[in-house]
Amino acid sequence: MAKRAVKKGPTPEEDAKEFFAALDQIEEERGIPKSYMLEKIEQALITAYKHDHDKITDNVSVIFNEEKADIRMVVRRDVVEEVDNPDTEISLEDARRALPYVQLGDVVKKEIKIKNFGRVAAQTARQVIVQGIREAERNMVFDAFNEKTREMLSGTVSRTDPRTGALHVRLTAGKEKTDALLSASEQVKGEYYSEGDRIRVYVVEVRRTTRGTQVVISRTHAGLVKRLFELEVPEIFDGVVEIKSIAREAGSRTKMAVWSNDPEVDPIGACVGIRGARVSAIVEELHGEKVNIIKYSEDMSTYIAAALAPASVLSVTMVEEKSYRVVVPDDQLSLAIGKEGQNARLAARLTGCKIDIKSLSAAQEEDAQADALPEEEPTEDEAEALLADEAEAAAEQDDDLFAPEEAEE
Repeated sequence: MAKRAVKKGPTPEEDAKEFFAALDQIEEERGIPKSYMLEKIEQALITAYKHDHDKITDNVSVIFNEEKADIRMVVRRDVVEEVDNPDTEISLEDARRALPYVQLGDVVKKEIKIKNFGRVAAQTARQVIVQGIREAERNMVFDAFNEKTREMLSGTVSRTDPRTGALHVRLTAGKEKTDALLSASEQVKGEYYSEGDRIRVYVVEVRRTTRGTQVVISRTHAGLVKRLFELEVPEIFDGVVEIKSIAREAGSRTKMAVWSNDPEVDPIGACVGIRGARVSAIVEELHGEKVNIIKYSEDMSTYIAAALAPASVLSVTMVEEKSYRVVVPDDQLSLAIGKEGQNARLAARLTGCKIDIKSLSAAQEEDAQADALPEEEPTEDEAEALLADEAEAAAEQDDDLFAPEEAEE
């Protein structure tokens, strides 16, 4: 009877080649560096070995040799007379059976057959490797999106939550993808999106959590308007025109102060574009939100007057630091304040100053009342100083009366 042919399994060299090829594939498809995976695999193998040898210290190492398609795991033991810990020590007698010329105090190495690991140890190694892959993927996602902080990204609405109104948005940064939550508070009132819709969002922050990378996004942030202008206006992207400040009430109105570093370039005209084409594209993206563009000025009075546009301003007076009184024509008061105070509120946020708006008639009445007020009585210190000055003047007058006459020539 003919003997049955025994099918031979792959040799250790073939296993090693297949192992390194798998690492190359992981690096290519997932972007996880081979060096990182080798580090995690070494950690997994050592952890597995320690599962059955709890007295092992740091005397175990794994050697990877891709050129020779070789993976070896060795344990180092000190040669001693009496063995206290068999996982880290070997007797001189046992050591000389393999190495006849070994001496006390030497360190001998012994190769460990990885295939001899028990089932529990193998499972431990597998868990460490899987955990390492997940950790690497999380780090890559975090790094990719952390570079996009304070930038605008385009995504796709993957799901809507009818209970909270939140949107789940699928975002991409390079080769990495993640799902971000656009909460109802970060959505513009009046905007509605359905699954599959494209949406532009502003990346506010990227956080590490136990569940992975969390990307905080917004549609109400003033930074979204800034990034839209950088996208539509080449002069801003190139740095010729600079956005100095933005104040926004999302869905309603935005005020933006711009400045040109080139005297020949009109900053407002550059942002508006020919026939308003540039700003119209931004307004369309913001679903009809009004955008007022003003020219920035280092002179705070001029800056505040421009910030209150479209109202006309008669005068701007500083009351104290960061606090100004603005006088406008009587028929411009409501326009300067705006509906529910919006115009004045946005102007104050844009300039960073407290603004008190008065109509011309109210300002004149206020000034007249101030002029009619009696002079304030001097304080006790001021009264004493005044009496001292009067006494000094009287003494000087007495000296003049009793001074000797000059001799006649």
